[in-house]
Amino acid sequence: MISKHYLLGMTLAEITEAILSFGLPKFTAKQIADWVYIKRVDSIDGMTNISLRNRDVLKKHFQVGRVQPVDIQTSVDGTQKMLFQTVSGAFIESVNIPEDDRLTLCVSSQIGCKMNCDFCMTGKMGFKGNLSTNEILNQIYSVPNADKLTNIVFMGMGEPLDNYDNVMKAIELLTADYGLAWSPKRITLSTIGIVPKLKRFLDESTCHLAVSLHSPLSVQRQTFMPVEKAYPMNDVIELLRPYDWSRQRRLSFEYIMFDGINDSLIYARELAKLLSGLDCRINLIRFHVIPQSELKPASDGTMIRFRDFLSSKGFICTIRASRGEDIFAACGMLSTEKQSNGNRSEEMAQVNKIETNNN
Repeated sequence: MISKHYLLGMTLAEITEAILSFGLPKFTAKQIADWVYIKRVDSIDGMTNISLRNRDVLKKHFQVGRVQPVDIQTSVDGTQKMLFQTVSGAFIESVNIPEDDRLTLCVSSQIGCKMNCDFCMTGKMGFKGNLSTNEILNQIYSVPNADKLTNIVFMGMGEPLDNYDNVMKAIELLTADYGLAWSPKRITLSTIGIVPKLKRFLDESTCHLAVSLHSPLSVQRQTFMPVEKAYPMNDVIELLRPYDWSRQRRLSFEYIMFDGINDSLIYARELAKLLSGLDCRINLIRFHVIPQSELKPASDGTMIRFRDFLSSKGFICTIRASRGEDIFAACGMLSTEKQSNGNRSEEMAQVNKIETNNN
């Protein structure tokens, strides 16, 4: 059986080269791109301005490459978590977050993750593989209300810069004039700071950037983020300084607050020193208790004091509202291990036990 190529995930140049090799006219490539990326067709039969003969040729060699989620969970706050199956048979999760006049999709870039951060359930899965450009875009095109999305954040499963080529190709197709023609300002990439790839991203993209920081002290950061040993946060900060963040492109730092670990005003002062002179935002994030981690969430009062101190130092600092925690859709909670053991109820029981012990 001949393997068919997925049109979703191909650039206009790639589509053009492919169809010419099969004897189709060059102008057909633009028609195909229009159907796939703008009209969002899910089958070649739906490309009605292409002749039946040419559609038959296309169907022999291509398929659109759209796959619907195999499961959708809806939180009490309206957040939706979608489960997708990949070509390899593995599973990934995406999260739709509605808020006022915005609909933001949290997109996954990998199956699992290599980075092994102690506070992240995805990291506990280990690394199972990179997603293709098709599998990245399929999340964006196949979630409920896909045509109403206003923003995309690469904050789902995986480290986006560890799958650099496929992530950047997806961004290229989202922003291309023959694609959705989105402004790069509607896209945010979140990273823990892989310096060589981060440098490329800064030079090759104008999308927003969010950096996972979580401690201003290198020695402490190493204890729950192993990447600190290879790419120290000080090196990341120095890389960011020469770039202009004062206009439309936004730089933000993500700071998960752990009880008794990084939540005192001592750390707020060190954070202010570390980020001094950078035009940036600081997002304080509540830690969501997960199995296999002894970390605990900071109290609301502690987070408010931390925020107020940083605000007094001139930083735009906010406490991010938790969304979708009841369906394991909140920050750091994405994991598809339940697909291999079929037992999310045991996972929830572990979390409830941890929370009970902490109270």
